[in-house]
Amino acid sequence: MQAHMQAQLPRPRRVPRWVPRRVLVRGRSMEPTLYDGDQLLVRYGARVRPGRLAVVRLPGGPLSVKRVAFRDAAGWWVERDNPREGVDSWQVGAVPEADVVALVLARCWPVRWSGRRRPGPSGRRAEDAPGVGEPDEGG
Repeated sequence: MQAHMQAQLPRPRRVPRWVPRRVLVRGRSMEPTLYDGDQLLVRYGARVRPGRLAVVRLPGGPLSVKRVAFRDAAGWWVERDNPREGVDSWQVGAVPEADVVALVLARCWPVRWSGRRRPGPSGRRAEDAPGVGEPDEGG
């Protein structure tokens, strides 16, 4: 009976490459631009340009978010924003075109505001509320 019920479930639809998807940032190699836990909106198969962030497959490693620096004969040169953490083209060389899998469109969450923290519903900033500690420097 169980196998019969599973056979009737609809087949998952394949999402077209042009439809943006969310990815989760893990690690500290892109700080201060991106932080561990940030959620990004990415588009697979998008055109890569120098200066943009991209999801790349580094040799022998998982997918990573890196900044695209330039293109050479071997592929795309990608770099991390945090020189003390992670791996980039300085260690592994250029990333082949086929291993640049997605372009970062935006950070979805958490929203970071430049300058002072945005006021909450009460009109007071969170750090002004009694009993609330100072905010993170990264936030």
